[in-house]
Amino acid sequence: MSDVSKMDWQKFRLTTRLRLKPAIVELVYSMIAEIDAVKTSWKLTDKLLPQTIERLTHSVIVTSTGSSNRIEGNRLNDAEIETLYKKLRIRKFRTRDEQEVAGYLEMLELVFASYRDIPVKESSILQLHRDMLKHSDKDARHKGHYKFRSNRVEAKDRRGKMVGIIFDPTPPHLVQKEMQELVDWYDWAVASNAKHPLILIANFVFEYLAIHPFQDGNGRTSRLLSNLMLLQQGYDFASVVSHERLIEENKADYYLALNKTQKTWKTRKEDLPEWLLFFLRIMQAQARQAVKILEGDHFEYLLSEKQLELWRWATGLPNREFTRKSAMTALRRPARTTESIIKKLLDMKKLARLGEGRATRYKTMQ
Repeated sequence: MSDVSKMDWQKFRLTTRLRLKPAIVELVYSMIAEIDAVKTSWKLTDKLLPQTIERLTHSVIVTSTGSSNRIEGNRLNDAEIETLYKKLRIRKFRTRDEQEVAGYLEMLELVFASYRDIPVKESSILQLHRDMLKHSDKDARHKGHYKFRSNRVEAKDRRGKMVGIIFDPTPPHLVQKEMQELVDWYDWAVASNAKHPLILIANFVFEYLAIHPFQDGNGRTSRLLSNLMLLQQGYDFASVVSHERLIEENKADYYLALNKTQKTWKTRKEDLPEWLLFFLRIMQAQARQAVKILEGDHFEYLLSEKQLELWRWATGLPNREFTRKSAMTALRRPARTTESIIKKLLDMKKLARLGEGRATRYKTMQ
């Protein structure tokens, strides 16, 4: 291992390239302020039920897995991934796409559940890579090991066809040294509060992608690591809004930011802003989606499973009207449970009461 005590991290290039130009400092910190406001709001709120958080996290695991793998050319859609997720313990995956998706599902689930116990160090990254690819037959030789031959970062279209080269990364014989330096630098930077955590994470992710330490699976591993570090730094909304989906939706900009930033990589004038601004824009979009959840723009997120079941049933009725008895019959719920759900939806002003006494009906408010 590298000897941290002998390194002057203040003068190390990963630190010096974070001296941002005055022209973008205000923009960077205004974006960070918006993201951090959501971070604080998310921690303080008690609006979301535990089962709602669980449902949102399940949804993110599926959508993030789909997006992260499709960025690399995988062809499975979210519905197919949902089906695979439900049958994950069967462990019979017919195709390469299914093998890759199964590993990512398991690792993202692990990161969300155990991020406090996974340190950002070499051994963790090697294990994350190995376990992510454990179902993939084609990756049996290199999973969990640094690359043994040169590779390059390629842009791929929806069919997995290579459409361009982003950059040439670190040669194999230097990978272990540079990975040791990267994780040691990050450990120092976080401990010493060298810069805002989001800037440190963005810097780490770019350097990781620039090194491209594994023969394959680098992009997917980088996104798992992003989730890990964001959760460790208190960005809890990362587990309920998918940053992988946002990257997939902005795939061209993702590759462009990497390409522009790599052009000055390891030169005397390394220039990080293109990648940093892209990373922060993704985080900003992620935070804004989290705000919509908190503000109830997507109020279904605030419902329990039973409440959501009644709401979806009622909105599917021809005139969106129903009685307590019809709801009990359709959903096979006892009277007390049905009354409790109806009261909740009335309190949220999502139902209107029509009539009185035995003639009482309810109608969904769109």
